[in-house]
Amino acid sequence: MLRVAKVAYKKTLRELQVELVKLQKHLISRGERLLVVFEGRDASGKDGTIKRIVKHMSPRETRVVALGPPTERDRLSWYFQRFVEHLPAAKEIVLFNRSWYNRAGVEHVMGFCTAEEHQLFLETVPQFEHMLVRSGITLVKYYLDIGKHEQKKRLASRRTSPLKRWKRSPVDDVAVSHWGAYTRARNEMLARTHTPISPWRIVRADQKHVARLAVIRDLLSHVDYPEKRKRLVRADSDTVFVFEPEYVANGQLAG
Repeated sequence: MLRVAKVAYKKTLRELQVELVKLQKHLISRGERLLVVFEGRDASGKDGTIKRIVKHMSPRETRVVALGPPTERDRLSWYFQRFVEHLPAAKEIVLFNRSWYNRAGVEHVMGFCTAEEHQLFLETVPQFEHMLVRSGITLVKYYLDIGKHEQKKRLASRRTSPLKRWKRSPVDDVAVSHWGAYTRARNEMLARTHTPISPWRIVRADQKHVARLAVIRDLLSHVDYPEKRKRLVRADSDTVFVFEPEYVANGQLAG
């Protein structure tokens, strides 16, 4: 049964990747800009999802941005400044593998920013994103949500697999022990930065293959393009759904 599911996954993934190519061709022809932000706990599946999205896209018009720790100059600059230079120009698709939301997550939890800097970020990021949208950028934000058991399993795999060791970091090593702090930070981030103009979309990501297909389907739904296979790209609302404030308390998010 697992083998059949894997075959079905690969077939559907390829079909959806064809749709992504159609989408990109349409965006290029119209000179449009698409910005996709991926956030989530360590090992939530951001790398794998992004890899499947960009695999067959044009490398000239597609960029994946995964910034390292800020430099001393970055720390002395406007917080958003180092992200602005990576925003999409006309005809481009840019995917952020973590973004400015580091300040609401790892920087806040691990003490890499002050409480004042954290609060200032939460107050100003909706304004920043509204400026991006009003400038003509299509902004899509995904939060990949996984349970504690699944995170522990994936982090353990990083420690034992020679092909995944590059993913390990000092922050990974304490991720599980800081589970509660990251949960509180996630809840505050989602509640305060989810707006009608730049909403959060939650991805149930414990089943990584299901999550990847659902994210691609959802992304394709944001743009109308010629020859779209509407039945194929029909949204999976059980896996990807728009955040609502009540989800913090009602069990919709992993706690």
